Amino acid sequence: MTGRITDAVGSVIDGKPDAVRSALVCLLAEGHLLIEDVPGVGKTMLARALAASVDATVRRIQFTPDLLPGDVTGVSVFNPLEREFEFKPGAIFANIVIADEINRSSPKTQSALLEAMEEHQVTVDGHSHPLPDPFLVVATQNPLEMEGTYALPEAQRDRFMMRISMGYPDARSEALMLRQRDTVNPLEALRAVASAAEVSRLVAWARAVHVAPTIEDYAVALAHATRAHSDLRLGASPRATLQLVRAAKVWAALDGREFVIPDDITALLVQVFAHRLIPTRAAGGSRVRSGADAVTLILERIAQSVRVPIAARP
Repeated sequence: MTGRITDAVGSVIDGKPDAVRSALVCLLAEGHLLIEDVPGVGKTMLARALAASVDATVRRIQFTPDLLPGDVTGVSVFNPLEREFEFKPGAIFANIVIADEINRSSPKTQSALLEAMEEHQVTVDGHSHPLPDPFLVVATQNPLEMEGTYALPEAQRDRFMMRISMGYPDARSEALMLRQRDTVNPLEALRAVASAAEVSRLVAWARAVHVAPTIEDYAVALAHATRAHSDLRLGASPRATLQLVRAAKVWAALDGREFVIPDDITALLVQVFAHRLIPTRAAGGSRVRSGADAVTLILERIAQSVRVPIAARP
């Protein structure tokens, strides 16, 4: 089943197997995915391909400066016939929500996603409305040095399980894209290969992957190292540690293992932790791109310095 989803998405996204795998990990780990890169490299295409491969409800929200929180969550409208207010659901009520260019809307509108992403519900006028299951937000954003963008608040970034970048395709993949997409949109030929119920079963399958106490201690040690690092003024949150382990369980399951190993943790460390960390100015935090590079280097050094657990011999 996971192979069918990966193949379906990969048929649309040429030459980006790592990005496709990361998107699948977020889906099965019940997290949310943030895709950050320059315009035109396939961020929205990846989100739409993942949504099209699953037979579930899908909504796309184009975030713009004039988008209001009620457009996302929904509003209460007075019904003159019933003489009472009734709730009109917003675009967030879907299994997969594509938040396109999320950082082009104001922080007030961005905050409309906070409760939905963490608690899988929306509260309007004091009434809570549950969201469908499974629920996944795939957001795209342009780099902050682009015109007309707003920085995502720390609380918003912390709710995304992973942040990935697409990067430019290699020459061979780009040439193949020119030939294949001259007259045909590959998304139009993409058909769903899994239902929402099957995705829920895959989620349960990944949850059953075993995590040894020493592996849990290793993940905690990595998180604590970010909080104590002199070049970071904001380290990884406990939510980040929890999501790192959840993602590692899916990573192990996709590799055909029923248990997590240290390599699963380190393979996902940058994708899960980097967007949550804030470097000091001395470490390169005064500029957006240099700050991101500095965080990656810090995480690589932390991974080398924290003791890796070794399995005991039988």
